[in-house]
Amino acid sequence: MNLRPFLLLLLFTIARGATGRTPDLIPYLPEGRPWAAVIVCPGGSYSWLDMSTEGHTVARWLQANGIAAFVLKYRVQGVPAFITHARLLVRGHRHPDQIADLQEAILTLRLQAEAYGLPADRIGVMGFSAGGHLAMLGAELSATDFTATHTDTTSLRPDFVASIYPVVTMAEPCAHKRSRRALLGEYGKHHQALRDSLSLERHVPRDCPPVFLVNCDDDPVVHPRNAQLLDSALTAQGVPHRYIRYRTGGHGFGASEERGTEECRQWKPAFLRWLREVVGR
Repeated sequence: MNLRPFLLLLLFTIARGATGRTPDLIPYLPEGRPWAAVIVCPGGSYSWLDMSTEGHTVARWLQANGIAAFVLKYRVQGVPAFITHARLLVRGHRHPDQIADLQEAILTLRLQAEAYGLPADRIGVMGFSAGGHLAMLGAELSATDFTATHTDTTSLRPDFVASIYPVVTMAEPCAHKRSRRALLGEYGKHHQALRDSLSLERHVPRDCPPVFLVNCDDDPVVHPRNAQLLDSALTAQGVPHRYIRYRTGGHGFGASEERGTEECRQWKPAFLRWLREVVGR
């Protein structure tokens, strides 16, 4: 029986004193020493988490390819709040809760990298849909500490980012309104400055880590223009990135071998090739 995942969960719990709020991470560790580590952020419009197709299935695929994967259960609006608009009266979960959770996860993995054989300079984030937005926020806002507990010099910047059919902009006409409402709150969704501050295409830094970006032209959920806006912003800032625009595949296929199309499912081997180039493996 492989006890490493259970030991890692225990270590995460012990790490509470070092990192504040313990990140809710589910580890998938490969046999032998991993050549990279990836924090997986499932999608779900910042309202729920697709833990199956965009969480566990993704992590098992990464694990099978020698990559240590950690599924992050970050805070979301929740279905009751989505249905009832309860956050008109109570704060609930909203920005910056999600980016704080991601930063805690990055910090925890960096602090525990040596103990568990993780490559400390190859810790990246992969996100899907709203999780793709969060993954890029982790890259763009890494200079700002949202954890309120980070006191050392450990970097909060991911070493690479994979953003798959991501939510990108909070501005009209391409905003994914459900994600915007969930992230900004019932009142914040109308706040122009807040919208602008969380529109990824407006804040790509020149020192942004390498980015792998994928979407499909027939995406019926998140307007395809979202990924195109991010690609243009990355290009303008000279950020190394790979943008793959598939004709077919829709939305929500994650790492499934059944969802989407044969065309869009090629993103997985394409990502592995790209990551090996990025990390020099």
